[in-house]
Amino acid sequence: DVDRMLQMGVTRVELGVQTIYNFIYHRINRGHRVEDVVEANQILRDSGVKVAMHFMPGLLSDPEMDLRIFQRVFQEEQFQPDMLKIYPCLVTRGSQLYHMWKDGDYQPYTTEEAVDLIVKIKKILPKWVRTMRIQRDIPAQLIEAGVKKSNLGELVYRKLEDEGVQCQCIRCREVGHQASKGIHPEPDRIKIMKEEYRAVGGKEIFLSAEDPKNQVLMGFLRLRMPSVSAHRPEIDNYTSLVRELHVYGPMIPLGEREDEVGQHRGYGEELLKEAEKIARDEYGMKKMIICSGIGVREYYRKFGYRKQGPYMSKPIN
Repeated sequence: DVDRMLQMGVTRVELGVQTIYNFIYHRINRGHRVEDVVEANQILRDSGVKVAMHFMPGLLSDPEMDLRIFQRVFQEEQFQPDMLKIYPCLVTRGSQLYHMWKDGDYQPYTTEEAVDLIVKIKKILPKWVRTMRIQRDIPAQLIEAGVKKSNLGELVYRKLEDEGVQCQCIRCREVGHQASKGIHPEPDRIKIMKEEYRAVGGKEIFLSAEDPKNQVLMGFLRLRMPSVSAHRPEIDNYTSLVRELHVYGPMIPLGEREDEVGQHRGYGEELLKEAEKIARDEYGMKKMIICSGIGVREYYRKFGYRKQGPYMSKPIN
């Protein structure tokens, strides 16, 4: 369960959601319902954990239905994943879908159909979600039908570029990815931006350090005002959660010091102070807890945080 995960230092959980329809779960004998996904999402977020969701376009669906699924995922508060993996449905020998495919009752997407659909999905992604992966890494010889090209993601990004479209997701705006395309931030244009949305009973605030003109992301922070269902003893009605703080820096060539390439420049501290200010002044919170990776706890100690259970904690009133 989540409490045991926290004891082991877990800060992110990935949920194999695949679809948002119970009738599809029933047809493929999935063994759980959409309601279970929503409950898991709420418990994880209210415990400060990041949530990645896997989705499977083409799972007894068509492109129109799949696009509608992703629209709902980012419109309805019971989903709103922090991260996303998109795995088009593939037919492998021995599966239930394999027998349906052999009988002519099921047909997975072709590579072209999958690319067209995922490009449409990428166009509607919000700024606070990160696309972690497109396409499963399954050997082509094991795939009986469906997308056999392992570079599906590359094909998607190429089509987006051909159409002159910039996906707004975190990955597509990260400073490293933008630099590889010759797009660089202007330091004096970098500012803290804020987006707010609701997710499973709580309020999410996504803070980003970015150059909005060049669409370059330097770092971000996920702040949550938990729902009334939060179960952890460290979390009460006056506790806010930092579920993620991530600052990007360039790769440093051997022999160069960090300060020579300007890595970080204090964006992490700036984001954290802004989160504390928002939690205290706008929401009346008295404490901030951070679901921190074990290796970065010392970083938070510099800002007055101390260990409380599996978290780093600090009074902010």
